[in-house]
Amino acid sequence: MGAAALRALPWALLLLGPLLPRQGLQANPMVTSEPSPGQPAPLPAGEIGGFTPAPPAAPEVIHPLKEQPANGSGEGHHKPRKAFPVLGIDYTHVRIPFEISLWILLACLMKLGFHVIPSVSSIVPESCLLIVVGLLVGGLIKGVGEKPPILKSDIFFLFLLPPIILDAGYFLPLRQFTENLGTILIFAVVGTLWNAFFLGGLMYAVCQLGGPGLNHIGLLANLLFGSIISAVDPVAVLAVFEEIHINELLHILVFGESLLNDAVTVVLYHLFEEFANFEQVTILDIILGFLSFFVVSLGGVLVGVIYGVIAAFTSRFTSHIRVIEPLFVFLYSYMAYLSAELFHLSGIMALIASGVVMRPYVEANISHKSHTTIKYFLKMWSSVSETLIFIFLGVSTVAGHHYWNWTFVISTLLFCLIARVLGVLVLTWFINKFRIVKLTPKDQFIIAYGGLRGAIAFSLGYLLDYKHFGMRDMFLTAIITVIFFTVFVQGMTIRPLVDLLAVKKKQETKRSINEEIHTQFLDHLLTGIEDICGHYGHHHWKDKLNRFNKKYVKKCLIAGERSKEPQLIAFYHKMEMKQAIELVESGGIGKIPSAVSTVSIQNINPKSLPVERILPALSKDKEEEIRKILRNNLQKTRQRLRSYNRHTLVADPYEEAWNQMLLRRQKARQLEQKMNNYLTVPAHRLDSPTMSRARIGSDPLAYEPKADSENLPIITIDPASPQSPESVDLMNEEPKGCSGLPPSPEEDEEGLVMRVKEPSSPGTDDVFTPGTGDSPSNQRMLRCLSDPGPRPEPEEGEPFIPKGQ
Repeated sequence: MGAAALRALPWALLLLGPLLPRQGLQANPMVTSEPSPGQPAPLPAGEIGGFTPAPPAAPEVIHPLKEQPANGSGEGHHKPRKAFPVLGIDYTHVRIPFEISLWILLACLMKLGFHVIPSVSSIVPESCLLIVVGLLVGGLIKGVGEKPPILKSDIFFLFLLPPIILDAGYFLPLRQFTENLGTILIFAVVGTLWNAFFLGGLMYAVCQLGGPGLNHIGLLANLLFGSIISAVDPVAVLAVFEEIHINELLHILVFGESLLNDAVTVVLYHLFEEFANFEQVTILDIILGFLSFFVVSLGGVLVGVIYGVIAAFTSRFTSHIRVIEPLFVFLYSYMAYLSAELFHLSGIMALIASGVVMRPYVEANISHKSHTTIKYFLKMWSSVSETLIFIFLGVSTVAGHHYWNWTFVISTLLFCLIARVLGVLVLTWFINKFRIVKLTPKDQFIIAYGGLRGAIAFSLGYLLDYKHFGMRDMFLTAIITVIFFTVFVQGMTIRPLVDLLAVKKKQETKRSINEEIHTQFLDHLLTGIEDICGHYGHHHWKDKLNRFNKKYVKKCLIAGERSKEPQLIAFYHKMEMKQAIELVESGGIGKIPSAVSTVSIQNINPKSLPVERILPALSKDKEEEIRKILRNNLQKTRQRLRSYNRHTLVADPYEEAWNQMLLRRQKARQLEQKMNNYLTVPAHRLDSPTMSRARIGSDPLAYEPKADSENLPIITIDPASPQSPESVDLMNEEPKGCSGLPPSPEEDEEGLVMRVKEPSSPGTDDVFTPGTGDSPSNQRMLRCLSDPGPRPEPEEGEPFIPKGQ
């Protein structure tokens, strides 16, 4: 065995020789260049083991067994001898990934410490604390003589901002966003334009009056500065508003404005940057700049929709490779952002559009584990990016070059606040004219106070070139001042102001199934009302979009039978999956446990379900049968009928005849009422209950009912009869003996009999057409009832209550 190992040693050195061409191997004196008689000849260096290595860098051929200088590279350059041959320090090799990991670890520890100490988190927002940490770290790095890192614009826009926007767009509350889209667009477009031009114009006036240090700043430079500082930052808004738990309306208004004003900011920034290079700006340039706003915004949305549809279509075919499903969501979204930035379109709007479009179709195709992975990875990624942004903002403040000008900085801060307040007040006054739910003064105050600036303004200012904007350092100083004021002062005081004004907070509990069903019912009801009225509101267009989505889009983008399910069935599937997950998390297993095992599970885990709620296990066939019944009968989709209104209704040919008959009937009843008033003797006025009791008390024998009072007519009505009392014609009441016929035994027992009036046939007039009951005896009976004559005085043998009453 030892001899075989010795014979294999030269072959091992021969194999390692080409793999380490720059490492010198000390020749073994026991190994000679000539093979022994019992060994085969060595293979050439280029044919070892069947592999052909790459040609060496040097032109000379290095023999694998050629003797090299000891501990050298073969070129006379000697390395220092190590204490241990395989140990050493090579920081430059791992510097970049090591520092990135260290920064992320520091950010996570700061976030953990912030939430561990509740006394700090209840007073100071998380963004403020992270900026303070960045200031301390930047000062420490600068104190030891090193240069602190600066938040570069490329790193911010390409790596840190996309996760935050993708998380916001993918989990965007679409219902609240679409219902308030008009208000959001007015605040995002008109409000941002107002802030940019108002602030830029006033700052130009300040520069002209500010002295020799400011009067060289032109109008275009001030307008560019105004467009940078006027945009509300989505990162700062998310960091502050999620902590104070503001209600859904105010949150979606401020956050939606911060998302959609990116298109306006990008257009104004690039527009004024290009105009600064022109010798003269013409009217055509202004018109093209105005049109570029629509190109940038709609182009970004179009890019996002295209990538979202491609991602949804790709998810149809991932049923066999579930592990890569989350990767498609991240990659397609990031590609949408990069493709939009490639053409200077709005990357933020591209990310939002791709997330909104792909989510319903992707979630219908992917597994539940992939959905959980997407959700938590996006939340983790966006949280880390947000933390790094605020830390690097503090570090960059210490490391950057600053030029402080009191007049410029204070004027910028003051005009930012004034422009925000005026814009919100004027736009809200206009918006409330068209809104059903008005924005109250409290809401207006929170919207104006929540206009926070953040790292987007700092990164856009950092992108300015010194060649065209020599005042770049002063701009950055003013931008950082506004950011610190909005984040620290407004961010720290907005929570007590919300509590002081008693602004409605966010509903923490999720909506129940009852609320979901009633919400869908109201949507269908409002859609039907709009169809009847002929009003094309947002419910009408949403219904059209839903029907187009179900008829065409779902069949192409969703695999299997899920594309044909109604909305309520899909919601039932979601609730079923949620219940199964809760059962597993509570200690249950695949099969429903028995009573004994349930008791043991409850003793171990107190979160388990109670015994009475556990259902028996269902077989596969029974479960599939239940699903089929639910699909077929739980909800019937609304069939689209031909729309109509009062102008397009078909005229009824019998409508005029019916109207004439109704008029004749009404005239006949009025005439009959007048005749009754003339011929009828006024009835005896009944005494009040008090007078009746007084008379009975004074003479009880005179008013005591006699024995023959049992012969009073009795009106009997069968309660089980489907006829209501309103459908009985009181004119057909015939007392016994008045009809001219002898009373039958049944009538003798029943008393007055109430007969149902026969309905008249359509097209006939029941007033002038004689019916079956219009006999001479009935007419005489009516005349008798209409004019009964003088009432006789009651005799002693008669009861107190007459028979006719």
